[in-house]
Amino acid sequence: MASGFFALLDDIASLMDDVALLSKVAAKKTAGILGDDLAVNAEKASGFVSSRELLVLWAISKGSLLNKAIILPLAFLLTAFIPWLINVVLVLGGLYLAYEGAEKIMEWIFPHSQSEKHEEIKEYTEAEILALEKIKVKAAIVTDFILSVEIVIIALGTVVGQEFWSQVVVVSLIALAATVGVYGIVALIVRMDEMGYRMIKWSKGKNNLLHKSGTILVKALPRVIQFLSIVGTIALLFVSGGIFHHQIEFLHHYIDFMPDWIAEFLMGLIVGILCVLLVTTYKKIFKGKAVS
Repeated sequence: MASGFFALLDDIASLMDDVALLSKVAAKKTAGILGDDLAVNAEKASGFVSSRELLVLWAISKGSLLNKAIILPLAFLLTAFIPWLINVVLVLGGLYLAYEGAEKIMEWIFPHSQSEKHEEIKEYTEAEILALEKIKVKAAIVTDFILSVEIVIIALGTVVGQEFWSQVVVVSLIALAATVGVYGIVALIVRMDEMGYRMIKWSKGKNNLLHKSGTILVKALPRVIQFLSIVGTIALLFVSGGIFHHQIEFLHHYIDFMPDWIAEFLMGLIVGILCVLLVTTYKKIFKGKAVS
């Protein structure tokens, strides 16, 4: 009986060693997409009322954890029974990410008219602010879902052929780290100004290191958010282009002369622009029918 117990402990230790090794490999493979995830989600989590930033971030984090709870079992089931469907899901997600990225770039190039801008800076009631907040949170959770699918699939790819429980533990750890790590860093970023104001207050009006550091944090936040907005938009195109590049076989014959990073960005941008044009055309047709 004792020998059986120690054999079990030995099996557990062996499993944990395998998990640790495989987790390192999976973490390296998913590092790029996690960086993109951070940039995208930092941009998505900004622009809320200061007093509600952490509440909103918590809502998005809970949505992200729910996403992982849905994706992980489905990913294991699809890998076991319908592996080809994973590619279809990834490509559909890629289309959505490409659309989001291209839509923002087209907005930078062709901004809204002045009348629409004036409408955007109007005074909102508390109920309107909460309604807009819900829409933004929902959009952030949808984007997180697609990025989470990509992270889980890449992590799964590193443990193919391993024991089932090793796959479950490794991929689950990577998925959990993606949410905790990414949204933890995002929380620090969006609260930079609050920390800066506190440091200025603690300096008691003296022009000391505390005051200077606080001032830097307060002034840096808008620029950091603006930078992350740009990086996040570009990241959407890279992630989507990467999905198309790796999941659609025949594309390799047309772009194999390009470096991968250029090919992926161009694919994301081109497909995204096509999606924006299709959606815009559909909206105009649908709007025209509604008016008539």
